[in-house]
Amino acid sequence: MQSTSTTTKKVITKTIWILSLVSLFTDIASEMLYPVMPVFLQKIGFSIILIGILEGMAEAVAGLSKIYFGQRSDQAGKRLPFVQLGYTLSAISKPMMGIFILPAWIFLARTLDRMGKGIRTGARDALLSDEATPATKGRVFGFHRSLDTLGAAIGPAVSLLYLYYNPGNYRTLFFIAFVPGLMAIIASFLIKEKSKKTITKTAESLNFSVFTRYWTASSATYKKLVAGLLFFALFNSTDVFLLLQMKANGLNDTSVIGVYIFYNLVYALLAYPIGMLADRFGLKKTFLCGLILFTVVYTCFAFKQPITFYFLLITFYGIYAAATEGIAKAWISNVVDKSEMASAIGTYTGFQSIAALIASSVGGMLWYYFGFKVTFLVTATASLMAVFYLSNIGTKRANSN
Repeated sequence: MQSTSTTTKKVITKTIWILSLVSLFTDIASEMLYPVMPVFLQKIGFSIILIGILEGMAEAVAGLSKIYFGQRSDQAGKRLPFVQLGYTLSAISKPMMGIFILPAWIFLARTLDRMGKGIRTGARDALLSDEATPATKGRVFGFHRSLDTLGAAIGPAVSLLYLYYNPGNYRTLFFIAFVPGLMAIIASFLIKEKSKKTITKTAESLNFSVFTRYWTASSATYKKLVAGLLFFALFNSTDVFLLLQMKANGLNDTSVIGVYIFYNLVYALLAYPIGMLADRFGLKKTFLCGLILFTVVYTCFAFKQPITFYFLLITFYGIYAAATEGIAKAWISNVVDKSEMASAIGTYTGFQSIAALIASSVGGMLWYYFGFKVTFLVTATASLMAVFYLSNIGTKRANSN
């Protein structure tokens, strides 16, 4: 019993704990606003088209900045300044949206939030990877995802409670959301980065080649792995479609938000245990099992189900998320050199954000023109194709290209 406790402490270091708590606080702040954001924007005069443009631009900014700042982190040989700046920008964007309701100001605040995510993502995941060994990557990334996603369950619950006593008072929520955001900023300054060799690479000017440079120079194994992950991302549309389908089949608004909270709780509770299983049985096997569950869920959503059955499907969906999101980054971190970690993960997550935007747009068009069944079945088919492709990809860095 003593040895198990000691091993756990060695795997989950102080830096991993603090980074995970920072993500927890940030997700509480962000997810407090997630259920009310569309309603708030419509209330202050945003049309559906303008909301779509806002979210599309925000995701594009997040995706491109993940690629660019991941490379800047590797060039500087530093992680912590990018992490701290990223979380700070995201925190201050929350009260900004409650101060003024001018469209240009809302666009600025939303862009700052997404840019903050882009600045921190590659550097933060590189810090996590630096704290792990190849044998503990699943646990480390799983633990981080667990606390991160716990925030995604707490945030909407806080919103529901607040709006129960203050119906329609959305703007105050943006100021309340700054509190956990501020806690995230403070916690980020408790992190101590391991000393690294000074990197002498010169940061290059911002142009389109910056966003493709790492991909061009990366190893064949990295390209094959990320190509498969991005193929899946191109069909993995927004979770809003799942919520809309459940609402269309009888769930009321409160129940839909409750299901969303339930999904995040399942995800949060299982991310670390599944990470442990991934370290024991293999990252690839765990990831592929997650994709198979995703395929089952989307196939079932293509057909009308009893309301109670949706809770089983959402449980499976939470298991899928726990078995893939952190595991994908752990898998990538095992096939690239440490000095390229932020660039590798930043490039993947950057292109993933852009792929998600495309997936949601295409999914919406399929739903509009052909019905929900086509949307879900096309996604399920693509997921199964990704399973077959990724089953042939290696899990370790090759010694040579």
